[in-house]
This record gives sequence, C-alpha cells and structure tokens, in this order.
Amino acid sequence: MDSSRNSIAGTAVDDHVSEDVYIEKEQTRRELGHRMAEDEAQAPVGPRKFQHGFWDSEVAHLRKIYFKILGMTVALLVVAMWLFFSIYWGSLGETAQHVPKLKGYVINRDGTAGEGLLGQAIVAAFEANSRGEGVPENQHLTWAVVDSSYLPSNEDVAHAVVEEEVWAAVVVNSEATSLLNSARSSGNSSYDPRTAVTFYYNQGRNEIAANSFIVPYTTALLQSTLTAFNAKTNAQYFAALANGADDARQTAMTTISQAPQTVSQPFSYQAVNLRPYTKTVSQAVLLVGQIYIIILSFVVTMTHDFARGIISPFLRFKSYARMRVLVPLVAYIPLSFSYAMISLPFKVTFDAKYSYAGGFFLFWVFVYMGMAAVGLATEAMITLLTPRFIAYFLIALIISNVSVASVPIVLQPSFYRYGYGFPVFNLAEAVRTIIFNTKNRMGVNAGVLLAWVALSMITVLLFTWLVRRKDEQAEKLKNAEQKVVV
Repeated sequence: MDSSRNSIAGTAVDDHVSEDVYIEKEQTRRELGHRMAEDEAQAPVGPRKFQHGFWDSEVAHLRKIYFKILGMTVALLVVAMWLFFSIYWGSLGETAQHVPKLKGYVINRDGTAGEGLLGQAIVAAFEANSRGEGVPENQHLTWAVVDSSYLPSNEDVAHAVVEEEVWAAVVVNSEATSLLNSARSSGNSSYDPRTAVTFYYNQGRNEIAANSFIVPYTTALLQSTLTAFNAKTNAQYFAALANGADDARQTAMTTISQAPQTVSQPFSYQAVNLRPYTKTVSQAVLLVGQIYIIILSFVVTMTHDFARGIISPFLRFKSYARMRVLVPLVAYIPLSFSYAMISLPFKVTFDAKYSYAGGFFLFWVFVYMGMAAVGLATEAMITLLTPRFIAYFLIALIISNVSVASVPIVLQPSFYRYGYGFPVFNLAEAVRTIIFNTKNRMGVNAGVLLAWVALSMITVLLFTWLVRRKDEQAEKLKNAEQKVVV
C-alpha cells in the first residue's frame, strides 16, 4: 500500500515536473519566435525578379557589379586599342616614305655609244630620278642600270621581274633610235613608236604597290622623258631639213605623209603587266578572308572550351591532352574545305600556275594549315587567359597578322619584318602563287605555317599540363578538408 502510494505520489511529481518543463520550453520558443520576427522585420528585403527599376535601391549592389564589369572592359579595350591598333595604323602610315626601297632595272639595248640617243636619254633620266632629282622627296623608285649582257633578252628581263629580283624593269629596245631614223627615211607606215621602250611590272606580287607607286611613278617618268626627247629629236630633224637641199626636203615631206607617227610621236613605250591582278574577288582570299579564317578558328576554340569542360574533369591527362590537340585539327578539315569551296562559284583563278583541280587542292591545303596555325594559337592561349580575356588575344592576333599582309613589308618600317614569320603573310603569299603564278615560295610558306602548328601544339600541351596540375592539387586539398570535417 505504501508502495502504491509512493508510486502515485511519484507519478504526480513527475507530471508536475513535466508540465513545468513544457511551460518553460513554450516560453523559450515564443521568445525565439519574437526575436526571429524582429530580425526578419529589420533585415533588408532582397531583390525580386522582374520587379525593379534600374535605379532601385534593392539592386544597388548588383548595379555596382554591373558598372564595374563594363568599366573594366572599356578600360581594357582602350589599352588594347593603343597597343594593337597603333600597329596597324603604323603599317600604313609611312608607306610612301619607303618607296625608294622598291628596286628596278634599266636596260639599254639602243645601239653603241654615241648612236643610241634614246637609250642614253632614258638612262640619264632614270639615274637622276633615283637620286630624287626633279621629284618630291621619296616619290621615286631606285633604278639600277644593268648591262644588256646580264639579261640578254626581254624574256630574261620578264623572268627577273616575275621571280621578284626587282619590282619593275624598263628596257630601251634594240636599235630604237636607228629604227626611227630608218622609218623616217623610208616612210615605213608600220612603224610603232611603242616598240622603242618596254616597261615590265608584276601587279600580282602586290596590287597596292603596283597601282599606287610603281606604275604611276614609272609611267610619269617615262612620259616626261619621252615628251622632252621627242620634242628635241623633232627639232633636230626639222632643223636638218631646213638646212638641206630642196630634194631632201621634198622626199622628207613624202615620207612623213606616209609615216606621220615618226614626227607626231617618234618614241613611246609599252607597259607589260606580267602577272595581272585579274579578279577583284581575289581580295577576298588574300586579306579579308584571312580575318575570316581567324574568326572561324576562334569560334571552334570557344565551342571546344565549353564542350570539353563537361568531360575533361573525368579524363586522365594523356586522354585529355590528345583531345585538346586532335579535336580542333579534325574540326578544321570541313571548315577549311567549305571555305575553299566558296571561291569556286566566283571563278577565282586556281589554274594560273597549276591545273584548276590541282590549284584548288593546294589552296585548300594551305587554308587548312593557316587555320590550324592561328586556331591552335587561340586554343593554347584560352587555357591561360580563360574565355573571359581571350578576346583581347584575338584582337592582337588579327591585327599583328593583317598589318603585314596588305602592303609589302619593304614599304613598312623595319619593325614589321616580323611578318615574314607570321601565318597570314605566308598564307597570302602562297595563295598569290596559286592564283597569280607569282614567285613560288610555297615550301617556305608551308614550313612557317607548320612551325606555328607545332609551336601551338607544344604550348597547348604545356599549358594544359600546368592547369591540370593546379586543378589536381586543388581537388586533393578539397578532399583532405572533407575528410577532416567528417
């Protein structure tokens, strides 16, 4: 009975204690609830989607980040402009000052000394021109008088110009003065004044140099020299007639009526464009198209960067490295072939040196090598710069290449000689050989492009290894921290 009472009493006490604990917990919960409500009331309300104006205070911190990103981008672009745009401006800014670096030959075949008066006049005029006499500063080529035995025939002269021994050549043709005198004496109506002098040039080598400097300066010099010499020789001819016998004057009048060109224009010249710049569409594959090649390869780089991020964390280094190099090289095959095919409907002259099919195939091969050269360069640099900053490298890559591809490097300051080892210059030079039949340096051009491909492959692998090593170390550190927490 006592035990039962004790048990009942114990139960009552326990119930009382439990009730007190319950009440205490409820009071604590209420206090915490009040505090949380107060904290929530005092806490700032976060931005809600689609509910704010640009200048609302709720998005102030986001607006700050927005302006920071834009401001940094504008600042970096301004720096990039001054660093890289000045390279392109500089490549064109002093072109006219370097025209005397363009070399030309003068060959006199006009008889022996004392008889070839035209040849002597032409040689004297071109030598004076080389010294800058009678022309504005630097508005002349540099002419070397070459003995006719060095280039025995005009075919040899043409070959020297095509093979880029010189930029142009002027030939006073064989017995030019004697042929005029003979035509005047005999009344040769078939006499052609243009056979006296031949001017050879190679427009396909560089159309800007040819059209802007070589042809205008040379033709102006020939016209002024021949005009003065024609006036002089006519004056001497008519003076001799005036002092001669009546029969001689009568005969001369008859022959002049039969061959009036012998006095109206005794001497003239013929310009021979050995490698014409035949189609304006060629500009698409020589310069602008080169920029497109860089852009196309850059798109592959950006896409590959995103795509490989999905699988690369799960690959061993060897497998990942092979993917980094081989996948872009495979992607460039259809892209380069498609790029080459676009030129077919527009009749680009792939048959200038080889057969049409052979020229097209070579064009495609060089486009592929060029795309690989510039594409793998961006593939390497995106590893270090990341997609956030790779666009600035793209600007530098385009401008540094295009700056040396528009005008001859010889017409630029010596700084631009780096272009001889850059992809776009060598690709453009190879394309000129294919479509214009200019001097063949395709072996050197291919060597430079392949050297860029090899260098980029090495840098891709090196940069990939460095970044992978850093990622692996970060992953090990993360796993170690997780084990400590557990």
